[in-house]
Amino acid sequence: MREQSLIIALDFPNQKETVNFLKGFKGEELFVKVGMELFYQNGPAILSVIKTMGHQIFLDLKLHDIPNTVKQAMKGLASLGVDIVNVHAAGGTAMMSAAIEGLDAGTKNGVPRPLCIAVTQLTSTTEEQMNHEQLIAGSLDNSVFHYAKLAKAAGLDGVVCSPHEAAGIHQQSGSSFLTVTPGIRQLADEIHDQQRIATPETARQLGSDYIVVGRSITKAADPISAYHTIRNAWEGVQI
Repeated sequence: MREQSLIIALDFPNQKETVNFLKGFKGEELFVKVGMELFYQNGPAILSVIKTMGHQIFLDLKLHDIPNTVKQAMKGLASLGVDIVNVHAAGGTAMMSAAIEGLDAGTKNGVPRPLCIAVTQLTSTTEEQMNHEQLIAGSLDNSVFHYAKLAKAAGLDGVVCSPHEAAGIHQQSGSSFLTVTPGIRQLADEIHDQQRIATPETARQLGSDYIVVGRSITKAADPISAYHTIRNAWEGVQI
């Protein structure tokens, strides 16, 4: 289990709500996810604010474009001081390799480059959707495993997948190839728009390296208590 491997999805629209939420975690060093909603409405400045508060950042922008565009975008993102960035594996190996080239070029000397992971199939995607809308035949698991192999071949550090594919990815791509798994819920929580979900305990048992938790914490009546409950479950701590 990696230190600070529970990532809180900061699905807020503005800096004020984000900062107010984070202020509740006094003395805690968090790992947080900044996605499209927060980044596109507030820009890179929000990352500096979060970093100043002492937290690690997964910048979840899911880049998917021609290789040179992704390379140049990653070169810029590397200068923002984030810890994880991502692309869509469907962009192909040339695009993913270009992402690494951009990160290497944009990372300052003496500073580790951000980890780069690839989205395989969104946790909101069902096998039926994949078969009939994406026109990808076969099982959803095999699609995820295939994308993971492409990501590893391109030099990426891991993938975004559901907890249910984590063990298979580690078996095929190695234990050091990271699995970052959203769709984490407690049993009593609503599933919202997610489909392939799991509890923190199940994610741990299935071999996830990182879990991403959003509304189960951010929308809880007591977010700090919810965070610690989920973290304890994830880390196997008996209360």
